[in-house]
Amino acid sequence: MRHNADEKTVKGFGAEWSRFDQTGMSESERRRYFDDYFSLVEWSQLPPDIIAADIGCGSGRWAILAAEHVGHLHCVDASAEALAVARKNLCHLGNCSFHHESVGELPFGESTLDFAYSLGVLHHVPDTTQAMRNVVRALKPGAPMLLYLYYRFDNRPAWFKYLWLASDLSRKVVSRLPSRLRELTADAIALLIYWPLSRLSKWGERLGFDVASVPLSAYRNSTFYTMRTDALDRFGTQLEQRFTRAEIKTMMEAAGLERVSFREGVPYWCSIGFKR
Repeated sequence: MRHNADEKTVKGFGAEWSRFDQTGMSESERRRYFDDYFSLVEWSQLPPDIIAADIGCGSGRWAILAAEHVGHLHCVDASAEALAVARKNLCHLGNCSFHHESVGELPFGESTLDFAYSLGVLHHVPDTTQAMRNVVRALKPGAPMLLYLYYRFDNRPAWFKYLWLASDLSRKVVSRLPSRLRELTADAIALLIYWPLSRLSKWGERLGFDVASVPLSAYRNSTFYTMRTDALDRFGTQLEQRFTRAEIKTMMEAAGLERVSFREGVPYWCSIGFKR
């Protein structure tokens, strides 16, 4: 039994990344998402040839671009299936190594990393704060940690939160279906909900309307491949936690980070902090 890992969630992500290995994601779309997630990172302020870690690397979809900025990138994932996909996707790079470990059993000594990031992962582990502490322990003093955690719609109106509650009830049902039925249901959600709402937002934006409050408007420039991936991610995962911006800041500081700041915009919430 791995420490601080939910085995059903790990198995689900292994299946997800085996099915959606991200080879169907265009280079331009990947880079656009990468630039959004990593907008808080000042690469020029980091030491040359830094040692970095991708905590919960999945398919390696962000590692393939992060590796351009670092001397060496450690790719860590609790799923052997996901790590196999990452190995295949990153096999042309000479500065990546791969570790089949959970966030509770990181293969790093204390104060050995110059930078770490974890995007869309630590809200899927039982103890998010402890997971942060484990990562921070491996950072050198002053080194940054970049995080993306699901938000609790703390910047949204009440009706938006109620809509999410309804979708979360659906997630709790869909995520417990047999794997093939779960995948088909997620595909149907992508086709019947993600696609229409995202395209409605795109058309509205072209007509000059502010579409920021439209559910799933963040996907208005995304491909259907990405929608299918994220629908399975969102509705196929049994363990999901959400946090407010204030809660994330408190957790990061409790884990040993300071100078915590947040990205002002989608995706919510991206944050960065520096080891004390």
